[in-house]
Amino acid sequence: VDISLLEFCIRDHLDARTPRRMAVLRPVRLVIENYPADHVEWLDAEDNPDQPGSSSRKLPFSRELYIEKDDFRLDVPKGYHRLAPGLEVRLKHGYYVKCVSYEQDASGEVSVIRCTYDPESRGGSTADGRKVRGTIHWVSAAHSVAAEVRLYERLFTLEDPESGEEGKTFLDYINPSSLQVLPDSRLEPSLAQAKPGESFQFLRQGFFCLDEPDSTAGRLVFNRTIHLK
Repeated sequence: VDISLLEFCIRDHLDARTPRRMAVLRPVRLVIENYPADHVEWLDAEDNPDQPGSSSRKLPFSRELYIEKDDFRLDVPKGYHRLAPGLEVRLKHGYYVKCVSYEQDASGEVSVIRCTYDPESRGGSTADGRKVRGTIHWVSAAHSVAAEVRLYERLFTLEDPESGEEGKTFLDYINPSSLQVLPDSRLEPSLAQAKPGESFQFLRQGFFCLDEPDSTAGRLVFNRTIHLK
C-alpha cells in the first residue's frame, strides 16, 4: 500500500471522528494588559464542527495565555497573518488581541508578548466590521495542563529503504527527524481527562493519541499519529 494512501485514509477516518482540542506545543507567554488580572471567562467551543449537533465544552480564558512561538514574529514577511508588533489577530473562540510590546531573554528569544484586547470582539467579530485575517489557538496559562508531546515523521528518507545506493543498508536511510520530543507543551484542561486509546485533533497541529504506558496523572504524554495535511 502506498504510504500516501495510508496517510490519507488515516486522516479521513480521524477527521470525522475525533474531537477538537487546543494544544500549544512550543509555548510562549502572552499577557493581555487591559484584561482584569483576577478574571476568568468560560468560552464555548464546539467539539467537532464537521459533525451536525456536535457537543461542546468550556474553555477558560484569562489575562495570561500561552500561544505558539511560531505564531509571533518580529520580522513580517509578505502574506503573514499572525501576531507581530502592531498587528492584530483573532484568538480562536475568544477575542481580538493586538501586540503592543514584547520582552526578550538573554539569548534574544521572545519570552513574553504583551497585548491589548478588544472586549467587544468576543466570538470573532466587532461592531465596526473590521477584518482580522489571522486566527491562532491558545491555552490559559493558569489552567493549562503540562504534557510531553512526541512528533513522529516517516522512519525512512526513502520510500523503499532497501533500494538505495549499492553498499548501503536500510540503516543508512533512517530519518534523523523521525521523532521530535517536546517536553514543555501546554494543553487545554479538558485533556487531563483523556483516556488510553482516545484520539484528538489538536487544532492546526494534527491528530494525536494518549500514550498509555508513559502517561501519568501529573504528566501526560501524547503521540502524533498524522499531520493534518
